[in-house]
Amino acid sequence: MLISTGIPTEEDLQGVMPPAQRRKLGPVAMAECFQKIPCNPCVAACRQKAITMGNDINECPKIDFDLCTGCGVCLTKCPGLAIFIIDETYGADTALVKLPFEYLPLPQAGQYAMGLNRAGEELGWFKVVQVIKGSARNLTHTICLEVPKELSMEVRNIREGGYRDE
Repeated sequence: MLISTGIPTEEDLQGVMPPAQRRKLGPVAMAECFQKIPCNPCVAACRQKAITMGNDINECPKIDFDLCTGCGVCLTKCPGLAIFIIDETYGADTALVKLPFEYLPLPQAGQYAMGLNRAGEELGWFKVVQVIKGSARNLTHTICLEVPKELSMEVRNIREGGYRDE
């Protein structure tokens, strides 16, 4: 249960997950934001107006998956590190998962990072395809991991400092 463990249930995730049909069309954002708090930087960051919250800043963001291009701007603006970009068109058997990351040292492109699920459990070593460094004003970096498609909805973090070369 989310309130006692901090880990969303399958039911929680079903309410925010991009439909499988949409995931076949290219990159798309997923906001795993379940706590009603006054926060809306993702709404302001979205150039496509794909993220809305209604009239109450305390509501959780909703993504219109038909409007979302998966550009990733919202990912770096979310102070809760709750937005991820999923691209299941990346490869025949692989997906690209873009994760927000605020720790040092950063992995390097070409290295492998230990991927973790929402509970912090290890899922395996995955190739770091790209690292997009945050700006001087926003130190949220984006780690782009190549993962098996069947894990695109599971990998949500990497073990800090747990990197290796091929």
